[in-house]
Amino acid sequence: MNRIILQLFAVGFCFAVGQALQCYNCKLGFWNLCITSKVECGSEEHCYKGVGQAVGFVDVSMKGCLKVAECNKTKDVMVPGTSPNSTSAYSMTKTCCNTDLCNAAPGQPGASGLSLALATVTALFVANALV
Repeated sequence: MNRIILQLFAVGFCFAVGQALQCYNCKLGFWNLCITSKVECGSEEHCYKGVGQAVGFVDVSMKGCLKVAECNKTKDVMVPGTSPNSTSAYSMTKTCCNTDLCNAAPGQPGASGLSLALATVTALFVANALV
């Protein structure tokens, strides 16, 4: 009986740890150059990847966490201190996703499902070894 309880606790712990969504973060990148780090999002946030164009020809990109209400929208970003009637510095479309590291570059998908499955199997083996 203790063995079953320990195994259930180990599986539950893996799912509890997996609740915080991890995303790549990049404040501002140009063309395909975007220096990224990993961040954990808040409870009402998803990962996003933003793409846009500055001054009509420079590709810009951003990555990080974004409130769900702001997802999948295009916004014009103004230069601070300019009047509302001036042209925007760049236009950015932010597309959201809700799995770990899903805002990777194309060809680099996040591996959240595989990581969670591996963690669960490992926890079960450790639980069996302890009992």
